[in-house]
Amino acid sequence: MSIVKEATAKLAGEIPLDRVRNFCIIAHIDHGKSTLADRLLERTGTVEIRKMKEQLLDAMDLERERGITIKAKAVCLHYLYKGLIYELNLIDTPGHVDFQYEVSRSLTCCEGALLLVDSFQGVEAQTVANAYLAMEHDLKIIPVINKIDLMHARVDEVTEEMEQVLGINPEEIVKCSGKAGIGIDELLQAIIERIPAPKDKQSSSLRAMVFDSHYDDYRGAITYVRLMDGEVRKGAKVRFLGAAVNYDVLEIGQFVPERKPVDKLRSGQVGYLICNIKSIKDVRIGDTVAMASDEKAIALDGYKPPKRMVYCGLYPSDGQEFTELRDALEKLSINDPSFEFAPETSEALGFGFRCGFLGLLHMEIVQQRLENECNIDLVQTAPNVTYEIVKRNGDVLEIHRPQEVPDSGDIEEFRQPIVKVNFVLPIEFIGTVMKLCQDRRGILKANDYLSGTRALVTYELPLAEVIYDLHDKLKSATRGYGTMDYEIIGYAPANLVRMDILVNGNRVDALSVICDKQDADRRGRAVVKKLKEEIDRHMFEVSVQAAIGGKIIARETVSAMRKNVTAKCYGGDITRKRKLMAKQREGKKRMKSIGSVDIPQKAFMAILETGSEK
Repeated sequence: MSIVKEATAKLAGEIPLDRVRNFCIIAHIDHGKSTLADRLLERTGTVEIRKMKEQLLDAMDLERERGITIKAKAVCLHYLYKGLIYELNLIDTPGHVDFQYEVSRSLTCCEGALLLVDSFQGVEAQTVANAYLAMEHDLKIIPVINKIDLMHARVDEVTEEMEQVLGINPEEIVKCSGKAGIGIDELLQAIIERIPAPKDKQSSSLRAMVFDSHYDDYRGAITYVRLMDGEVRKGAKVRFLGAAVNYDVLEIGQFVPERKPVDKLRSGQVGYLICNIKSIKDVRIGDTVAMASDEKAIALDGYKPPKRMVYCGLYPSDGQEFTELRDALEKLSINDPSFEFAPETSEALGFGFRCGFLGLLHMEIVQQRLENECNIDLVQTAPNVTYEIVKRNGDVLEIHRPQEVPDSGDIEEFRQPIVKVNFVLPIEFIGTVMKLCQDRRGILKANDYLSGTRALVTYELPLAEVIYDLHDKLKSATRGYGTMDYEIIGYAPANLVRMDILVNGNRVDALSVICDKQDADRRGRAVVKKLKEEIDRHMFEVSVQAAIGGKIIARETVSAMRKNVTAKCYGGDITRKRKLMAKQREGKKRMKSIGSVDIPQKAFMAILETGSEK
């Protein structure tokens, strides 16, 4: 047993509040947050070396498979410094722009943040966004340059970028390597010396912020809390103010990183509550936990509800699994409150759910979790963003799916969401990225040089143009060196239309899409061409059309499979062959009128193609 563990065992639950530090790690994706967290766990003796593995806090199979952090994690570390034991509560956060909501929740529960920057890649778009987010929460920021052991590290240049872009004092920067374990002690000392301790409010009545939760099949909902005021003990009767329900606390504890029960949690500490909560709807992220006897308890300022901007339909491929899909979505929603779902029906796909997500990666992650964790085979419709429509009578509609768009005669104004996008890229690619944005009707807002080799370019773009393929196109255009971050700034009028896809004259509602009128012809031709390749040939001819209102703007035909009915005719009168051919034509016409066309799942994703010719 290490010295730290021995000392901790003696002082269990007795560490004074002025020796508690709550902090999180924020950075751009792939800058080494999870690896640095591993070294902190290892150096503080929280996890034995024999149990250590890479990205220990990324416990979800999907996180390990993709190498990214999806869910924020909390863990309690103990560190011996100048003969005293300090309790360090670390919250590891995701880096991708889609999971910004996870980051903002973590920041609310901390007094400080490690702002991590890669020694080679330097300040990236998400680094800037996260730094400003931490400043908004009045957190003490410790700037850290990671991966200094790389052969091609640019420590001096990156220091200059951090000073110029974020206004950071170069003398405050801690240089370390999460992989090699260099500078970890210096980083731990900086956390203790620079990050303020939580304010002592133990004398106040209990108020705890719910910042996350997950569902355990045996224990029910496990609630992650940061105590803002007072204290809570095992056996106490508590009230969730938002849900207005009372529960008995069966177990309280901290994550080390597995669950470890303790006798009590005090103001300023981070831990978990198990209250035998069976209904997942009773746990709301951002809710306040108070004593059941405290009738005057005032709820803490929770989190702004996340704004879902991307919607798509999820349907079970087997219609019988509708109930299983609903249960799986409910279970998933407890530890990911940033997506929502509501039942809907489709003529083409039957019963399913309309789901709202923060972004395209978020949508992909939820779909994979449903398929992997709940073993449900899904059919997913093409995603679309949220629009606003002002009708001629003055009503304002929020449109989550193309089918909700009213007739063009009723529309006074069609509005689309606009985002501010920050691109950080090498200066030689500025022209290429500008053309990329102008092709998507972007408006240039700023062009600043971070250093002699890198620039920050700011554009205003329609969200629909950003979420589909802009990130992929940016990576291609900048050879992988460009990064982007975006934030919603509001809605603006646009010349938009609903484009429908007709298969054999029948509108397939799941394939309808909202697009700019100038792009409609190009996208329509691209979609019907793609669908022609994806739809299998039938015994009858299948027409695939794109239409705006009653006007057909593109058409492709899937030719019928043809049986050679004249193969048995050797020579003879031509009229016999003509009779056989006419009979075949009549049969195909009859099949076409009563037959149905099978559309495979990959055809539903064909709508994502922009139609640009290779």
